Amino acid sequence: MRKITDLFNLREGEDDRAKTLETVRRNITFEGANLWILACAIIIASVGLNVNSTAVIIGAMLISPLMGPIVGAGFALGIYDFVLLKKSLKNLLNATAVSLAVSTLYFYLSPFKDVQSELLARTSPNIYDILIAFFGGVVGVIAVTRSEKGNPIPGVAIATALMPPLCTAGYGLATAQWSFFLGAFYLYCINCVFIGIATFLIIKYLNYRAVKQVDEKSQKRVKYIIVFLIIIMLLPSSYLAYSLYQEQQFKKNINIFIENEFTDKGYTIVYKKTDYTANAKNLELAFLSKRFSPSEIENLKTKLESNEYLSDTQLEIRQDTTDRFNTLKGDILNQIKGSENEMNLKDVKIMQLEKEIESNKIDNRQILKETSALFPSVSSISITKSTMINQRDSITTLTAVIYGSSTELSKTDNARLAEWLNERLKVKDVSLFKKN
Repeated sequence: MRKITDLFNLREGEDDRAKTLETVRRNITFEGANLWILACAIIIASVGLNVNSTAVIIGAMLISPLMGPIVGAGFALGIYDFVLLKKSLKNLLNATAVSLAVSTLYFYLSPFKDVQSELLARTSPNIYDILIAFFGGVVGVIAVTRSEKGNPIPGVAIATALMPPLCTAGYGLATAQWSFFLGAFYLYCINCVFIGIATFLIIKYLNYRAVKQVDEKSQKRVKYIIVFLIIIMLLPSSYLAYSLYQEQQFKKNINIFIENEFTDKGYTIVYKKTDYTANAKNLELAFLSKRFSPSEIENLKTKLESNEYLSDTQLEIRQDTTDRFNTLKGDILNQIKGSENEMNLKDVKIMQLEKEIESNKIDNRQILKETSALFPSVSSISITKSTMINQRDSITTLTAVIYGSSTELSKTDNARLAEWLNERLKVKDVSLFKKN
């Protein structure tokens, strides 16, 4: 039976160390092909973030050569090659500056500046991004030291995602959204630092020979620098991870609260809005028909306060403060008071509307007979009720009467006809119009 140490042996399948180191040295420089690839990756990643295309962003991650100087810096620390370290950091700084400049220029010129989900995803790093960067770096440096590179390197490029945060930082600069810039650049720094630390640890584990012997003091200085960088990266990301946990718990408990207090009781929610920030937590709701009394609302607020994750949440229930629905319900119930059969409120309202329509209905045929008896020359008549809207949005009711007559009615007959129609129709707003 093989020993456990043999199962985790990294020296099996290891490439020639001199060849590996030469490959690392070659990949840290940004000139010629590497520079062209970097420029193209910047543009592709910026376009992908701009149009919110995950596939395009993944493509930019795969072709980005930014991991070269980061792995080079980790190698340099592991073998105490401070010349290689200086060169790696210089190239990484140049690549970062170029990437920021190009992405900022792109987003400044782009007509599309809406914040997309792919952009937002890279503005709030947390401790989970540290874990991804560290273990991605471990896989990356193991793959670099193998004689057969295999599939890990493309996966590491996608997981650690160096290019998209840089382009998101460029978006923040172009649109003067400093929270976007700081969040995305912090994520980029996390990836760089922990990929480098992972590389350093694996190189030390593989016991690569130091370029030159350094005293114990210098070795301690390197370790102190690494510890300092870990702490600097861990503290803010831990706080952000805790904030993310609190927000997720807030959303989870809000949904449970809504389900228990409203959905399970048959109340239909027509509007829901939740806000969670470091300074305020809000819940706004509106219902289809349910109306809550002040005492019921206070009871709901008390239940919110009793929940660990929902305390300090401001509850606002939007409902009609004029109590129109209760007033309408009372009016309808008064009309059917004393009835032996309980009637549906909707049916009562329909009956009211039908009655109103019936009262407004005019029998033009009967009116014509009566009018012709008084004014024999009138041969046709049409009566309609209309509304007139003025420029000041005021509304007036108009009873329009269009009549046909074999002879022109005199002014006296015209006035008599209008007066008679007002009396007959029980209105005061008859306007006469003669049919041509």
